[in-house]
Amino acid sequence: MSLLNDIPLSSIQLYLTAPYPCSYLEGLEARSQVATPAFLITTPIYSELVRHGFRRSGTFTYRPRCDACRQCVPARVIVADFQPSRSQRRSWKRHHDLQIDILPLQDKPEYFELYQRYQQTRHSEGGMKDDGPEQYRNFLLQSHVDSLLVEFREGDALRMVSIVDVLADGLSAVYTFYDTDMPNASFGTFNVLWQIELCRKLGLPFLYLGYWIRDSHKMAYKARFQPLQGLQDDQWQMINTLQESTE
Repeated sequence: MSLLNDIPLSSIQLYLTAPYPCSYLEGLEARSQVATPAFLITTPIYSELVRHGFRRSGTFTYRPRCDACRQCVPARVIVADFQPSRSQRRSWKRHHDLQIDILPLQDKPEYFELYQRYQQTRHSEGGMKDDGPEQYRNFLLQSHVDSLLVEFREGDALRMVSIVDVLADGLSAVYTFYDTDMPNASFGTFNVLWQIELCRKLGLPFLYLGYWIRDSHKMAYKARFQPLQGLQDDQWQMINTLQESTE
């Protein structure tokens, strides 16, 4: 167990988990470095931790520290320089008339129902498809930092829910789930575009997207939101540079 020396709070400690199966790259083992105690990780501290590659799941704050793999790269969009691609502009036009409400974290039966359908359709091979209400709440509705829940509706129909953290220098996209029964929809792309626009309105320079993993289809899509920086060797670098250095 060690102290995180470059975070100005001496009582935050780190520990390394035992190996566990990687959720993104088949056949590999993963390990995480966990920051504790959770109740001391408030928004200012968490903002600094995110700049050092951490992320949270509920009140569990961690970053990958695998023994033989460095593919999980923390990623953030440079908001001021972002220009949507042609396909991204089509996604924005397709969904821009959704009714959007920014709310505090809260629980509604329709949220969990949408979450279940999303997991069973998009992540049927993963463990979260069997999550019950308590696991869902612990994952998405527990937070010690400034967090928002965003509803996206089409009329009375709930189409998408997004959990977002508000940091000192940006927004952090925690998790998004959406209606998967609409084959022509591109809710995920629209959601990232909407969060970029929210950063602009709030005067925040970055949108943190979690981890970019080049060899994981689930995570590689993040490189489509350019300019995108990745944290590697304790330095934020352009993702295009990181791609070239690993090819």
